[in-house]
Amino acid sequence: MKIKTRLAPAAMVTVGAFVIGAGLCLAAASCGSATAGSAAAGSEPVTTASVTVESAPPTTAASTGVPVAGGQKQDGPPPADQPAGPAGDPAAQQYTIEQAISDRAQQNTIAFDALGFLTGDLGADSFFPPGKVADFWGFQYLRDNDSSQMGHNTDFLTSASMNMLAILTSDQRQTLITLAAGQVPSIQEYGYKRFVLMKAFRRLLEGDLPAGTTSLSEDAVKAFSAELYQLDGQISYERAQVMGALLSGLAADQKAKLDAMVGKGMTSWPTVDEPSDLKGLSRDQKEAVMTYAGDMFSWYAGSIEADVYFCPERQGTYFGSFYLKDAPAVGNPGYSIATNITGDLGAALVQKLDSTQAQLITGLVDIQRPYLTQIVDTRRTIATELRKYLAGGSADESTVAGLMKTYGELDGSIVYNFAVNFAKVGQSLTATEKADLTAIRTELLGDLSVATGAYLFSTPISMPDIPNTDFLFK
Repeated sequence: MKIKTRLAPAAMVTVGAFVIGAGLCLAAASCGSATAGSAAAGSEPVTTASVTVESAPPTTAASTGVPVAGGQKQDGPPPADQPAGPAGDPAAQQYTIEQAISDRAQQNTIAFDALGFLTGDLGADSFFPPGKVADFWGFQYLRDNDSSQMGHNTDFLTSASMNMLAILTSDQRQTLITLAAGQVPSIQEYGYKRFVLMKAFRRLLEGDLPAGTTSLSEDAVKAFSAELYQLDGQISYERAQVMGALLSGLAADQKAKLDAMVGKGMTSWPTVDEPSDLKGLSRDQKEAVMTYAGDMFSWYAGSIEADVYFCPERQGTYFGSFYLKDAPAVGNPGYSIATNITGDLGAALVQKLDSTQAQLITGLVDIQRPYLTQIVDTRRTIATELRKYLAGGSADESTVAGLMKTYGELDGSIVYNFAVNFAKVGQSLTATEKADLTAIRTELLGDLSVATGAYLFSTPISMPDIPNTDFLFK
């Protein structure tokens, strides 16, 4: 397997404290409970991909029984983080928020995060599906519960988005194009600000603490995370205004076309051409429009429960597990990520540790549980507020901003505890344990094991100049 990156020359612009290149791709290969990505849930729907992946035929990791690189699911029992359907019927499987936050799913996910962090680097940590930003529209639920089992395929978002765009009028599409032009800078700012937390967590792991400090500061991490989530809230609120107005104003024939897709699997959706008014857009704007379109369909087709739903790895996203799972899917149309990777490799990590180290990982399930439960409640309140736009009403911006601050603080507590415990494990690993964990990563990713540079979402970039992170320690 080989990865080739192409970074076109770009003008330099300033976003917050970062100097960055313009024209950065927002698409990503993403997770779901076990998914490949899409722009709305993190995939690469356009042909201007910045990463080309040449995959070797799938092989199986001898130590874990997990397919490495090919993306096909192995035969055998269902993975620990995958719900079982009636009488073993895969099409009847149903992912729910209760399953996503269950102790079993979370232990697998946390251990998989630890594997990514302990075997990776800052560049791999930065790989992040952009569909995890402003994700209150039920798209993750739509893909994870697709009846044709194509939700984990990189073509899923493309099909949903293109159908939605084909149903919209030219004027309605232009409204989305205008929204994209206004939001791309905020989306990029969000992506770059994530580097501050990732850098601090790496410093903790490496013992590179500022002079006069002894630990990471939970209060500082929570405050910075709250800033990030408030930015997410601004992006979400703007999207709800625009998407809600468009959906509530659809003509009867447009609704009829959407209704014909609702409840059907991707394989039964119409095949449509890309609208011509998307062809002149920049890559960033086009991918944002694709994201909006997919989210509009899932919002129309879904419910509050779908909006609240998230995949098990939605929280605590700074530790490299998205790269570990999704990197081979980027720029690889039709690729499906095996649904058992998180469960199997999370379990493999725990098995390689001694009992004290393992408890530091598995014990995080109890530590994060109250925060995770509050996150579900907070997401429900946010989703309910934003859905007022879908019903033709209006949401309160200050209410959304306050709730997103709370959301960010809760996730801040989660990632603080992850970083502290992961660092304790990392600093106690024996040479044999390090070699064993590295072998798992190499077996899974091959030539992709070491990230080159960094990522803005799923786009390869040079490592940015990261602001001083001393303020995150005490």
